[in-house]
Amino acid sequence: MWKHLKTGLYWFLALQFALGAVTKYWPGDTIFSTAYSVKFVDWGYPSWMRFVVGALEGVAAVLLVIPDRRTRFLGATTLMFVLTGAVTTHIVNHDPAVESWAAPTHLVVMGVLALANWPADWRHLLRAPTAPTT
Repeated sequence: MWKHLKTGLYWFLALQFALGAVTKYWPGDTIFSTAYSVKFVDWGYPSWMRFVVGALEGVAAVLLVIPDRRTRFLGATTLMFVLTGAVTTHIVNHDPAVESWAAPTHLVVMGVLALANWPADWRHLLRAPTAPTT
């Protein structure tokens, strides 16, 4: 049962970011908000930056649904970088919380997923040093 819930969570998050990627490529307003071509310019970025962000979100969404720890780790860490930029952008632009709550929430979730999928052969990086045995 736990495996099915975990798989469902990955698919749910991947669909959210895939939808987010599609809206970055959409030329006009979406049912969710104004056009990202306008939003990115308002935030101080070039309009084409939405394609870079959309591509990263789309690739990361695919990586999240591949049932492999390394690919899920890469997907989650990619989204952590994108979401760090999103959170920073919302803070710098003084966006109201009602418009910017999703980015920090997803950032925390991706941080948890990145740690949960940390590749096994890299785990020694997080271990505390042990005293030598004599």
